[in-house]
Order: sequence, then C-alpha cells, then structure tokens
Amino acid sequence: MEFLKDFWRILREDKSALMGAFIVCVYVVVAILGPIVAHIPDVPSGEAYLLPSWKHPLGTDFIGNDTLTSLIIGTRPVIEVGIASAVIVVFVGVVVGLFSGYVGGPLDYLIMRVTDIFLTIPGLPLIIVIASVVHTTSPWVLAVILSVTAWAGLARAVRSQAMSLRTSDFIDAARVQNLSMNNMIGRQLLPNVGPYVAIHFLLAVTGAIYAEVGLFVLGVAPVSGTNWGIMINLAMNQGALYTSKSLLYLLAPMAAIVLLQVALVFFARALDKLFNPRLRVQ
Repeated sequence: MEFLKDFWRILREDKSALMGAFIVCVYVVVAILGPIVAHIPDVPSGEAYLLPSWKHPLGTDFIGNDTLTSLIIGTRPVIEVGIASAVIVVFVGVVVGLFSGYVGGPLDYLIMRVTDIFLTIPGLPLIIVIASVVHTTSPWVLAVILSVTAWAGLARAVRSQAMSLRTSDFIDAARVQNLSMNNMIGRQLLPNVGPYVAIHFLLAVTGAIYAEVGLFVLGVAPVSGTNWGIMINLAMNQGALYTSKSLLYLLAPMAAIVLLQVALVFFARALDKLFNPRLRVQ
C-alpha cells in the first residue's frame, strides 16, 4: 500500500509522468476494446481521401475506409507484439544475467562471450532477414524474432548488478543457511534488480514497437489485418510521399506511435523516481 501511495505522489508531483501514465492507460483500453467496438466494413462506406469531418474525424483512406477506425483497430496488434517482445527480452535477459553473475568463473566468462556476440550483431538487419524467411503472422513468433538480440544488453547490465550483490552481507548470510542456487537467485538477487528490470521493460516495449512497425513498413512481415505499420506502408504505396491526398492516412499512425513512445518514456521516468528517491528532488 505504501508503494502505491509513493507512486501516486510522484505522479501528482510530476505532471509529465502523470500524463504519460494516463496516455499509456488510454492506449491499453483502446487495444482491449477497440476491435470489439470498431470494425472495418467489407464494403467501404465513404469516398476515398475525404478530408476530416464529424463523420470521419481523420478522413478516409484510399478506398474510403475511416482512418480513425483503422487506427483504433490497429492498436491491439502493435501493443500486443510490443508487450510480448518485452516479456521475452526481460525474461531471457534477467535469467542469463543473474545466473552468469551468480556462478562466476569460466561459465560466466563463456556466457558473457556469447552475450557479446549478440550485442555486436546488427539487430535490425538480422530481424529483417529472419522475418523475411519465417514470414509469420503469429504475434508471439514475431515477438520472438524482435527479441533475438534485444535481450543481450539487459543480460549484461543485470549480470553486473548480480556480481556487485554477490559479496553483500545478506548473500553471505543466505549462504550460511545453505540455500539452493534457485533460492539464492530467485529470492535474494532478483528482488534487488527488480526496479531496473521494471524500467527496462517499458523501454523494451518502445524498441519492439519501433522494430515491429518498421518490418511492416518495409513490407517484410506479411499483411494480416490492420496495424499502424501496415497503414504507413499502404499510405506510402498510394503516393503519400508525392501527394497530399493520403498524407493524413500516413501521419495518423505515425503520430500514434510517437505519442505512445513519449508516454512510455515519461511513465518510465516516474518508475525511476519511485525506485531511486534521490531523483525526486530534481
């Protein structure tokens, strides 16, 4: 309860963090309810490239579908893959980092060399190649592809924290009790790296969304349904870069992406202040 009170106090004191948290909640609600309350008709109900109006607040696309409806429906797949990818990144990064930092020695050296290889691999080109070969429409498979190298940075950071905690008094006391390695890592080390991991999770969501949208914009991932990347791809293919007719259809998903990314960063800053009290005076 005290944790929630501190978090609410930080949000009240930091208006940008409060706005970020509010916007993130709105996106989550839209992702959950959007496909339920909105649908794209099989037969377009309007004219192509209509300007914004009360009936079509963001105008229509190149075949007459409402742009706002497409934007709402496209929210769920983007956020779904972003969260799934962040979960994979955090899970793999934390497990590898804690285990490597705790065991130390030659095994730690070997794990870190493998991690360094993943850190040096150009992430986006590799993701593009894998997505081109796999050509999947499954959100979880796509999330795995986006996470193939993203976990390495977190693993190295968590490993450094685990190594610094390994010589702490509470770890020495736990060793005296002859606790198992799973207990030492899961109950002794994990809670102490939790704050950093929580912040990294939000940042991992932002990175995954950028990469996911990029795959659809490039036309690498197969078109299935509607999402923001597909909207940008279609707008560009319909001449949005050369004519103003489809410009709003291009700008709408881009604005949605930027707004969500900024909100996640502001929300992450609130968590940073929560877990690091020294930042609250700034």
